[in-house]
Amino acid sequence: MICNYIAYIVAVILLGLSIGRGECAIGVNWGRNNAQRLIPSMVVDLLLQNGVKEARIYNAQEDILKAFTGSGINLTITLFNFHAIDSEDEAEKWLSQKLGYAKHSNIRRIYIGFDAFAQGITDKKSLNNSLSAYNFMRAALRDSGYDYVKATMPHPDIILNVENITRPSEAEFRPEIKEEMHGFLRLLEADKAPLVIELLPIYYVLLKNLSIDFAGPSENPSHVIKDVNGAIYTDYFTFLHDSFVWAINKAGVPDLDIVVGAVGWPTDGFPGGNTTTAEHFFKHLLPYVISNKGTPMRPGKPIDTYVHALTDENMNPDYFPYARHWGIYRTNGEPKYKIDLSGQGRDIFPARAKGIMRMPERWCVYRENMKGYNKSRVIEEFKYACKRADCTSLAPGASCSGLSFNLNVSYAFNMYFQMMFQDERECVFGGYAVVVTEDPSTDECVFPVEVVKGQQENFVFKSGQDRLFAPFFVSLLSVFLGIVKLLESCKNLVRN
Repeated sequence: MICNYIAYIVAVILLGLSIGRGECAIGVNWGRNNAQRLIPSMVVDLLLQNGVKEARIYNAQEDILKAFTGSGINLTITLFNFHAIDSEDEAEKWLSQKLGYAKHSNIRRIYIGFDAFAQGITDKKSLNNSLSAYNFMRAALRDSGYDYVKATMPHPDIILNVENITRPSEAEFRPEIKEEMHGFLRLLEADKAPLVIELLPIYYVLLKNLSIDFAGPSENPSHVIKDVNGAIYTDYFTFLHDSFVWAINKAGVPDLDIVVGAVGWPTDGFPGGNTTTAEHFFKHLLPYVISNKGTPMRPGKPIDTYVHALTDENMNPDYFPYARHWGIYRTNGEPKYKIDLSGQGRDIFPARAKGIMRMPERWCVYRENMKGYNKSRVIEEFKYACKRADCTSLAPGASCSGLSFNLNVSYAFNMYFQMMFQDERECVFGGYAVVVTEDPSTDECVFPVEVVKGQQENFVFKSGQDRLFAPFFVSLLSVFLGIVKLLESCKNLVRN
């Protein structure tokens, strides 16, 4: 009896320690704004191969929910069309269509809209509509018996005054949205739902003229920021995280859970954004977040973190070249760099997708020495291809920005050809194009061969899924980087 009692006490103590310590979750975000895309069952298999237990999807389409059924992966889904939710009845109708998968698909959270508060800085009507949909969804979840599924919203760091502060303790929510945000935070607290934040450390190290290594944890920090109470920051990830902690403390909800719903590193189209720096960033970040070291403001507390994103999305809006290059994988399912999604920091490439079928090794390239050559016509054909396909790698400073005139045109023609699944009728361009079997790639620039379309539902691209981040945030990046529209940049390239 005594031995059994001692064993019981030890078990209780260990359980208490486990609960107190918590366990960090590393998740991955997956969107499918692609001309070529992996089918949902392949994505689920890919996540399982990499040991990923949490996933965020940017819609709630039925074919995706079916694919995740029985996978054991905890799922966050998104209600983008929040304008349609104008009553609790509409919210319950939406739930009845989606949450039939809740038990078997492990749906844990529903995100309402996208970056509503960031948009609310300049558009209060949109914010109020989002908040109405959010409240209808909260009530519908409660009344339908799904109160274990939490409704919340994602928030980019631009909702703080973060670009003007020198240390986290100075952070607070922007005055334009402070009143609404404080009310929203109290609702999250009542529901025991997390505040979801989205961080882009690479942007701020450029803004502050700091070393790019300072974006995330590293063995030899290049810079130190000192704050009140002896807090020391050696990277901008923890700086941004604790800026939110300070903001919610000032709002009167200091114990609210925080989830990093997206932290990304572009591999092209952004100063310092490439596969080498992406690999370095995540190699140090992911072991840090699972170590439960926490941050100066929340020592020892887990930081649930979602990597953005699983694959590139070449149909994302082209506000900026980097917007299509967040992926760990290329659109054809090839990993771009080493990353250990278990957080153990192993020097490994992620698992490859099974069942991938690449199209034949064929490329569409510019045909030189045409009779009746007309450079203006070639430029028009180039612009036609880039308007429809992804030419962001040709932008200034991107991986293919150093190509010659002929290779610039070839790259554009090939991207369009691959997007059209190598239909030879799409490799004409006024007679200036030809299909070849010799790879035109250079040491710096990859001319991709994409994957077979395959059979899948919901393939038609749907607009309105602008990620990362909100249009307001994008406008600030525009001021900082001074990047002109993509087609104008490409026009200058082909003229040289």
